[in-house]
Amino acid sequence: MSTENEGNAVPPAPSAPPVPVETPAASAQGVSHTGNEPTAPIPPVPSAPEHASAPAGMPAYASAGAGHGADPYGPNAGVQGSAPEAGWPPPPPATPSYADGGAGHGGWGSSYQQQPTPKPKNGRGGLVAAILVAALVAGGVGGGLGYSLAKNNDDTTDSTTVSAPSSSGDVKRASGTVANVAATALPSTVTIEAQSTSGEGGTGTGFVFDKQGHILTNNHVVADAVDGGKLSATFPSGKKYEAEVVGHAQGYDVAVIKLKNAPSDLKPLQLGDSDKVAVGDSTIAIGAPFGLSNTVTTGIISAKNRPVASSDGSSGSKSSYMSALQTDASINPGNSGGPLLDASGAVIGINSAIQSSSSGGLGGSGQSGSIGLGFAIPVNQAKYVAQQLIKTGKPVYAKIGAAVSLNEGTGGAEITEQGASGSAAVESGGPAAKAGLKSGDVITKLDDMVIDSGPTLIGAIWTHKPGDTVQLTFTRDGKTHTADVTLGSREGDS
Repeated sequence: MSTENEGNAVPPAPSAPPVPVETPAASAQGVSHTGNEPTAPIPPVPSAPEHASAPAGMPAYASAGAGHGADPYGPNAGVQGSAPEAGWPPPPPATPSYADGGAGHGGWGSSYQQQPTPKPKNGRGGLVAAILVAALVAGGVGGGLGYSLAKNNDDTTDSTTVSAPSSSGDVKRASGTVANVAATALPSTVTIEAQSTSGEGGTGTGFVFDKQGHILTNNHVVADAVDGGKLSATFPSGKKYEAEVVGHAQGYDVAVIKLKNAPSDLKPLQLGDSDKVAVGDSTIAIGAPFGLSNTVTTGIISAKNRPVASSDGSSGSKSSYMSALQTDASINPGNSGGPLLDASGAVIGINSAIQSSSSGGLGGSGQSGSIGLGFAIPVNQAKYVAQQLIKTGKPVYAKIGAAVSLNEGTGGAEITEQGASGSAAVESGGPAAKAGLKSGDVITKLDDMVIDSGPTLIGAIWTHKPGDTVQLTFTRDGKTHTADVTLGSREGDS
């Protein structure tokens, strides 16, 4: 997954439907005019910018940033036989478990796509163009006559025109409506701009976490500003504040920043309970897609516990894993870090990634947008991570102490023969070892959740806290076994 450049402007929509450019038949035969008929020049066809297409299949970060995006699964994607620790992100898999197959790319950066205008055939293009222009002119004349008649009627004593009261713009929206939720939540969302020391950066979103000035967002939104870069947050009112990174968790893709000289009237958004969210529940997303700050979109919860593995594709980048809330609310580059709200206005997730159908190269001309497959980090997990970051500045990860394969088709999360860098696949004295698990075991369930791959297991484990006890179902020599495992912990991203 990759970040997106903020500076890629979306071409303006044409003021009228495009018409064919070449009209040989019209110019040759002409259209008869009496001299009293309205005429107007045929409007020019807006130019179609160049665009690039690429294979589909990979999810991408929903942020607008620069300098990332060649391959959402990083430079080591596709390396077979990797044996990552299930409690820490290994090099990402070749394809996520939810992909429809194929090793596509999910980077951001392609240009706005527009189909080229077809050339007219058999001389009909000119006739269509002439009819279109005549229709536009006639529409204008008719509109003018209608306005004139209405105005004349207003001047008579028996006019039936009713004027709206001057206070009509102050209509109160009922509680629970999208307009009411948006009006309440927007003042507590910010557009984040992050810039590295080299000048690279991008745009994302965040929201007020507490009255002390902490803002919750994605790690990949602020990553460029972590080591001495610049960071700012702008409210819908236009007030802009410099900010600093308090802590960031690359594995969770969660970060907390703090406003400098934060105002005293901050209103934190109410946090909901993501465990109680049901498929079909209404969702409202707020963000800055393609740099368009304070944008509100709606949808539903399409699925829960969707395993998503993502990476910004940069050198040395670790993967992020989540058991995500899937939504069809429109999420685009720049929405990353923004709140996903329920119908009452409570935050149920942090918008983080989308499934992309096209891609572009690193900082290139590729640009893609929402296809109705957006993914958000459940707020219960994000809240826990944020509290740890505010308290210590470092994330804490739950783990089972076993390395699992990232290969597809294993029917679960298979414990490998060897761990990373030649270490033991099952950590001596760790949670898995204490529960009797060993190399070759294939974990198929965590509590009631089906585990179909290593990344799915990692995302599921990270929804828990260290010290939680979970039941693992696994197969060994064709037989099914269960074991209770008390999760261990790991501090920091290194």
